[in-house]
Amino acid sequence: MAEQHIRALALCVFHHQGKILVNQFRDPVKQQTCYRPVGGGIEFGETSSEAVIREVQEELGLAITDLRLLGTLESIFVYNGKPGHEIVQVYDAAFADAGVYKLAQIDGHESDGSPFTASWHDSSSFSEQSPLVPVGLYALLKQAALLD
Repeated sequence: MAEQHIRALALCVFHHQGKILVNQFRDPVKQQTCYRPVGGGIEFGETSSEAVIREVQEELGLAITDLRLLGTLESIFVYNGKPGHEIVQVYDAAFADAGVYKLAQIDGHESDGSPFTASWHDSSSFSEQSPLVPVGLYALLKQAALLD
């Protein structure tokens, strides 16, 4: 059995015209579609803001500006039948290239090389059956007036 540990993450929502940029994925055990902003693990010796900048560059190949911390979430969950525990620093930022906002979707790849497509979604995309994760993110974005 793999050792269980708390994972430190940094995610970035990139809000634009009432929408945020998210990656859609499926939990095969729960048979549930979920949405999560771009980002990933914070490496040892790296700040969460440095991690967001690095992750966006690695995953999407894009530079960002105007990075600001929105808040911190603690997420205890089960995904693909396995328990997880994350401390998540949630950021908002802007893309350095404003042309990115005209794209309906952005192709990216995870650190393991697997491809994904990030796309813009408004609050109507998220529900109990198709949640925005981590838990608490929707409320945080609503409080910050980034989602309706």
